[in-house]
Amino acid sequence: MIWIIGDVDGKKYTEPFSKGILSRSLNVADIGYERAYDMASDIEKNLIKNNICEIASYDLADVVLNHLKKVDPKMAQKYENWRSLRKSEKPLIILIGGASGVGTSSMAFELANRLRLKNIISTDMIREVMRKIVSKELSPVIHKSSFDAYESIRTPSVSVDPVIEGFISHVDVVNVGIEAIIERSVKEGISTIIEGVHIVPGFIRKDLMDNNNIIIFTLTVDDEESHKQRFYSRCRQPWVKRPLERYMDNFETIRRTQQFLVEQAKINDARIINNVEINETIDIMISDILEKFGGENDVEQES
Repeated sequence: MIWIIGDVDGKKYTEPFSKGILSRSLNVADIGYERAYDMASDIEKNLIKNNICEIASYDLADVVLNHLKKVDPKMAQKYENWRSLRKSEKPLIILIGGASGVGTSSMAFELANRLRLKNIISTDMIREVMRKIVSKELSPVIHKSSFDAYESIRTPSVSVDPVIEGFISHVDVVNVGIEAIIERSVKEGISTIIEGVHIVPGFIRKDLMDNNNIIIFTLTVDDEESHKQRFYSRCRQPWVKRPLERYMDNFETIRRTQQFLVEQAKINDARIINNVEINETIDIMISDILEKFGGENDVEQES
């Protein structure tokens, strides 16, 4: 048995070496689960071969990094950046936006799993809370969906697409809650992923977005038929209560909101990802995150 000796807030602890836990950490370097597990097994064998029964977590980090450098320097750099990110005192705040049906919630879940983050917040949940606070008479758009909010606009503009005007009005209300969560996450140092259709580049206050620990992604499904199939797949799930017909009836407006989101992302230099294949999307997001947040600080290994 190999024991890992760590330190949390000045308090020592020990825990058994785990190939499973180490391989999950290694997988952030875009190694792949099977290969990561094989590497973790090789590292364990080398420790046993050298009669090491106890090792400090930061020493284990050096062992892992040196092993990766021999295998693939690029992987080693990704892993080093990841460990630096974990060491940072600043919270990591990831914003994932996209029109209905493009997979923001699925990507948020997968990304949280890969980055080992615990907090995921949906903007739909923020909207539901705000519906309890703001009456339908005071803000009718918040009581509609993002794609049909235009139906509640009392005095529509003659110069703006009514679908986009309704969407903007809807986002503006929910944005109050989004900004509040970002502020709290920054203040309390809580790493958080916020996902949903209401994450629109350029709409969140600039002073918040200027924090260098915040990153925003806009997901799309460029092919219309593929986008439509996402709704068929979603609505086949027994726990999904939203009817397929409602999405199909509003599919054209959903596509128009996607185009608006893409335009906003381009204007505000936000990453746009055509979410065709889940692993490819996650790899792009992780690479961007590590490139932006990874540093050169010494990092304590978390086994």
